[in-house]
Amino acid sequence: MFENFRQSLRDLMDRSTTPEARRAGLAQMKQTLVQARMGLEDLRGGIEQTRQRLAAEQRELETVRRRKGLAAGINDVETVQLAEKYEVLHAERTDVLTRKLAVQESELGMVEREVAEMTTALKSAMSGAGGTPLQAESASAELDAMLDNSGADVAQEIDALGRAGARSAREAEAERLLAELKRRMGK
Repeated sequence: MFENFRQSLRDLMDRSTTPEARRAGLAQMKQTLVQARMGLEDLRGGIEQTRQRLAAEQRELETVRRRKGLAAGINDVETVQLAEKYEVLHAERTDVLTRKLAVQESELGMVEREVAEMTTALKSAMSGAGGTPLQAESASAELDAMLDNSGADVAQEIDALGRAGARSAREAEAERLLAELKRRMGK
């Protein structure tokens, strides 16, 4: 995704491009930036899920260790052995989730930097890379407004598509049932 953005920027900065090609390039860059920002939200959601899973595993590990200690206190060998088995399992999961979280956080930082670079490059391209400060400010404000609204617009479009799909499925089911009823009645 980021390579396509960079290539579009290079093509856009080539002064031999037509105004139509420049507009198309800017539109493609805006779309890529919107997708990248949506990807950031997905990464943040994944990090939150990993944190929740890690917290749950840590609680389970603490519970197993506590139960193991209680069982050892009353000389319940069978429960101690079972607790040791689950202690190893939960400790391994906790370790894996801890490493996963670190990697996800590193990836998020890297993508945030790339999105910031993309935003700066697009603002520069929209202002004409060397235009007046007023043009650059106007282009920057336009891009910020577009990006702020695009997430909501995309979410609304996705919701509308989901509703349309559900409605279409209900209508198809009604048509199927009607055809079945007509067939049974001999019509």
